[in-house]
Amino acid sequence: MTLLNQQNASAVEGISRESQRDHLALVRLARDLFNGRFRAGESVQLSEIETEYDLDRRSVINALSEFQTLGMVTLSGRFSVIVHPPNPKEMQEAYEIRAALEEIGGRSAAPTLKGNISALQRELDGMRAAVRRLDLDSYAEHDVGFHRQILQASQNSVLIRVWDALGCDLRMRAAIEKVTKNLPDVVESHQPIIDALERGQGREAGVLLRNHVETFVEFLRKSDSGIHRLLRQDLESAKDVQEAFFPQDNQAIPGLCCETFYKPVQSIGGDYYDFLPLQDERWGIAIGDVSGKGIGAALLMASLQACLRAQALHAHSDLSTLIADVDRLVYASSPDHLYASLFYGEYDPATRVLQYVNAGHNAPMILRWKGKKCGVFRLKAVGTPVGLLQGSEFTAKSFQMQIGDVFVAYTDGITEAENSESEQWGHRRLENLLRGCRNSTPKKIAKCILDELANYCAGRSQKDDITLVVLQVQA
Repeated sequence: MTLLNQQNASAVEGISRESQRDHLALVRLARDLFNGRFRAGESVQLSEIETEYDLDRRSVINALSEFQTLGMVTLSGRFSVIVHPPNPKEMQEAYEIRAALEEIGGRSAAPTLKGNISALQRELDGMRAAVRRLDLDSYAEHDVGFHRQILQASQNSVLIRVWDALGCDLRMRAAIEKVTKNLPDVVESHQPIIDALERGQGREAGVLLRNHVETFVEFLRKSDSGIHRLLRQDLESAKDVQEAFFPQDNQAIPGLCCETFYKPVQSIGGDYYDFLPLQDERWGIAIGDVSGKGIGAALLMASLQACLRAQALHAHSDLSTLIADVDRLVYASSPDHLYASLFYGEYDPATRVLQYVNAGHNAPMILRWKGKKCGVFRLKAVGTPVGLLQGSEFTAKSFQMQIGDVFVAYTDGITEAENSESEQWGHRRLENLLRGCRNSTPKKIAKCILDELANYCAGRSQKDDITLVVLQVQA
């Protein structure tokens, strides 16, 4: 071989190796997307994908365009992509359509493959060897190759176009990991298909192909139901853990009668309230609302509580600095799209003085009745939510409580609840209701609010976490 030929051969081999490397990287990306490697709704920079999967920008964009067609992602401008949650139901429906395609393909391919199944047998032997090595990538390539050969032998171009439009090759590669423990059975179900095709028995081969795919779908269902069962168990455990975060004794604060209510819209949520015993017999009172719902919000809620407790339980004299420190810790430990409104006050039972910082939270109301009139004092926000902006500053204020005063704090799951006309209940309705609660205990006030809210919403499903804290100054 001449030097030029050697160079050309090396160049071709280099291109082939590079193409194979890119192909495997794209298969890995597809599998990660299908199997929930990224969070639903997560915005991922294209540069991160390039680095993690060792791909160039053009390959990444081409692949993501294909994944976008399958509903897995949405390209967001030139630099990022939004990841959509894996949809097991859609995967199963695509496989059911694939089963019909394969039955048609098997019938049509039988005349061509009769007595000519050596290539199919090589693919099956490759699958067997890959299972022995636990090499899922290699298995997926042989599996795709096996079914592709049958489709091509059918010489039905419409069939192949529908197959490609469904992204069956990608789905097959991505789904393998979910049925790992069933792979030996999946592998051996190919042999009867080969035997029927070798005999030219198209009808039998078509039925066997359909059965093969439907069996695979059943394995997928079992895998997904098992995952969902484990997730439900984890969520129940997380719910128990989260409930332990909340105060267990509503009568714990001396001089205050307390009533609270908490109901997340999902199993766990991002609303938060807490009572903290402090030095000098003072008490911390906190209520917060994390942006978002579910697990992500619950994690930030736990982080917020831990940060606040760690700061508040140390000696301090300046609430504005304390909340600034909490803000700094939360900002450093949370994603950009998560932050929390927070009202934090410190109550001294001896003087009945409430010092507080309101960081972007709904203004708690203090109700004070004199004669027939009810004064309403709003402890308005004077700072941004914690974790939202770097280097935020906060202002501390104080309020002199009196015997009989009622303190009501809440999250927007109450005021933003909607009726059948999509109208929110609102702050004004809440305030008007509270004005009529003279001589009511905190327990009765909380029940009155929740009953009125339920009547207003008239059976509409809850849209946001609901938290309510009602305190009354006792003699």
